[in-house]
Amino acid sequence: MARGFQVACVELGPDLAHQARRNLREQPVEVHVAAFEAWDADARTFALVYAATAWHWVDPAIRYRKAHALLRPGGHLAFWSAQHAFPRDFDPFFAEIQEVYDAIGESHPGEAWPPPPPEELPDAAAEIHATGLFDGVRVKRYVWEVTYTADEYVSLLDTFSGHMSMDAAKRAVLYDEVRMRIGARADPTVRRHWCAILHVARRKATER
Repeated sequence: MARGFQVACVELGPDLAHQARRNLREQPVEVHVAAFEAWDADARTFALVYAATAWHWVDPAIRYRKAHALLRPGGHLAFWSAQHAFPRDFDPFFAEIQEVYDAIGESHPGEAWPPPPPEELPDAAAEIHATGLFDGVRVKRYVWEVTYTADEYVSLLDTFSGHMSMDAAKRAVLYDEVRMRIGARADPTVRRHWCAILHVARRKATER
C-alpha cells in the first residue's frame, strides 16, 4: 500500500472488517465482508492473491481454483502461516509445561514430542503442484524468537482458539502453572520460537 498498490481485502467477520477499514482508512484499500470462496470480484483480476495465516481456513476444494480465477496471466499466489517452532535449542520450558497439559487432559495423544524442527515441517509445495494450476513454486522458511514475561505469555495463550475454548477451570490451572514456572526462573522469561513457511507460485496460463 505504501508503494502505491491498490488492495482488495476479503474478511469473513464484520467486526474485523470494520476494524480493518478504520486502520486503513487513509490507504487505497477496499475491505469486503465475505467468505473468500464466495466473494464476487466483479470480473476483476489481480497481480497477486495472498493470505497471511488464513489460507488453511479456506475450503481445500475451492481455494486454488478460486485464486487461479482471480489472477491475471503471470500473476502470483502467496500464502504463509506462523506456527510454534521447535529448533534444536528450543526453551526447555515447553517440555516441562507439557506435563501440565497432560494432567488437565489438554494434550494431543499420538502427536510426536517434541514436534519436528522448522526445517522438517511439511509444506504445501506438492499440494500446489498437484492442482495443475500453478508453476514456479517457491517455498521459504523464516524462524524467529520472541521473549515473553509470564504475563505476556499468558496473554498470548489467551489469543489461541484452543485455549479460549478450554474449560475455565483447566485454563486457570494451566495459567497458574505457567506463571509459577516462568516466575521461578533466574531470568523470569520464556523464549518462544516461531516459524513462517512462505509459499509463492505463478499462475499457469491455461488449466489442465
